[in-house]
Amino acid sequence: MNILLVGYGKMGQTIEQIALERGHTIAGKIDVNNQLELENLSVDSVDVAIEFSAPEAAYPNIKKCLEKGWPVVSGTTGWLEHKAEIEKLAQEKGGAFFYASNYSIGVNLFFRLNKMLAKLIQPHDYEVSMKEIHHIHKLDAPSGTAITLAEGIAEEWPHLNGWSLAPEQKERHLPIVSERTGEVPGTHVIRYDSEVDTLEISHTAHSRKGFALGAVVSAEWLHGKKGVFGMNDLLAESL
Repeated sequence: MNILLVGYGKMGQTIEQIALERGHTIAGKIDVNNQLELENLSVDSVDVAIEFSAPEAAYPNIKKCLEKGWPVVSGTTGWLEHKAEIEKLAQEKGGAFFYASNYSIGVNLFFRLNKMLAKLIQPHDYEVSMKEIHHIHKLDAPSGTAITLAEGIAEEWPHLNGWSLAPEQKERHLPIVSERTGEVPGTHVIRYDSEVDTLEISHTAHSRKGFALGAVVSAEWLHGKKGVFGMNDLLAESL
């Protein structure tokens, strides 16, 4: 496939490496310094766009790609107030849009484990909290992965109606501690505390390669499809 990289930071560069290793070609590299090239690329030169840019740039970048008829795989977080609009545009254009807050296969298995544990533990007397740690370059907090995990817990805990960044915890909200330090690719820890014990589940990424590989695999899966998709759709065919 001819893959357009929208966003060429460390993640975009890792995606490029893996895409080339898997036999794909790079149709272009769009970043903050060459945004106009997105307008100038011919429609036929791109089979799929993989978008890992910045929160403020994600919406216009994805919109432009869909308007040009390119399927889009997006992993940028912090812009999701526009997600419904993007999904509607993809449907109207007969295009394809694939979004995930995290493309790691391990993290998506962790999402399922998280919901399962939340359902099992909900009737018992535990308090839940979360901590996520990322590199200093990550602009949004909490991470999109942390929000997905929190939403998964809230679906199983009726008395929770949202999440809050600690220490400013709101009533009936799951508290999330966000740390930004060094070059940490991503760590998420969910903790259940009671008077008698503590349960924890965690996921620790060792590099960006797991995220990048998942994005490329998602682009391969999306090619030729129409509609709005996520990791659950991809995993349903492989698990």
